[in-house]
Amino acid sequence: MVVLGREMTGPDPAAREEPLTYRGDYAEDYTRPDDFGQPERTERLHPAPRHADTANLVQLHESIATLLASRGQWRQAYQHLRSALDLVCADRTEPPQIPEQFRREVDRLRREHAEAREQSMRDSLTASYNRRYLDQRLVALLTEQDVPSNGLALALVDLDWFKQVNDTFGHLIGDRVLQRVVELLQDGLPDGAFCARYGGEEFVLVLPGIDKDTAIAVAEAARGRVERHTWSQVAPELHVTVSIGLAHEPPVEARHQRAHPEQQLREADGLLYTAKQSGRNAVAYLDGSRPMLAGAAAARRAIVPPHITTP
Repeated sequence: MVVLGREMTGPDPAAREEPLTYRGDYAEDYTRPDDFGQPERTERLHPAPRHADTANLVQLHESIATLLASRGQWRQAYQHLRSALDLVCADRTEPPQIPEQFRREVDRLRREHAEAREQSMRDSLTASYNRRYLDQRLVALLTEQDVPSNGLALALVDLDWFKQVNDTFGHLIGDRVLQRVVELLQDGLPDGAFCARYGGEEFVLVLPGIDKDTAIAVAEAARGRVERHTWSQVAPELHVTVSIGLAHEPPVEARHQRAHPEQQLREADGLLYTAKQSGRNAVAYLDGSRPMLAGAAAARRAIVPPHITTP
């Protein structure tokens, strides 16, 4: 049979079938030439998104990730970045190479997450650690099998007559006093030690891995720095001192039972009462069961016994 001057013959059974050839914007749109070299049919296994649509989806995921990160929802932000990366790599058969853009985004989210976590553990006024962090660290330090060698000391610090500071000089000066006291307390702390705001004008020095005598010396040095500071630079005629109650928990092998953070804090609070009632501006501690004052305050005649509350 002849059509338009060409003889039309059937397909040669021995002829090898032509391979599929890609056509169109779809990833799986293919045509196979017929026996006359013309497209015979189009095979579409399933549609894949157009490149423009993919780019739009990637941009959408990135925008959502940025929004979630600004709200502190780090896990959800990471998931959207991951979805964007999967879209970019969807049509690749070789192992995906993570684009530098996504590496930077993930690194940025990690940094922001670390910064947000650090801020969540800090007191907004003094930049010392907050009560939440203090509670978590004390549980970890006192419930581990190996409490730091030489034990753990807690020094509960309270500003003397701080209400009078606020009443006389105003709360703005009071805030500056709190900030400066924290700086003085933290100055010269041993490795691993930290300062946390316990509440109001009370702070806790956590001193892991030091013996009792060293802890007493550290607390007395902190008290002395506050007393000797030139507070007149903050406000004329301003003078600030602190009282400290020091409780020391011995290492595991020297204890009869496991310690609890609340128990040690109660002991420090009771000794703070001793320092306050014995004239203030002093460090109080126990020598066995006997209350003592450190440094020059040891010469005071009247030392009030600690008032330790029971749960």
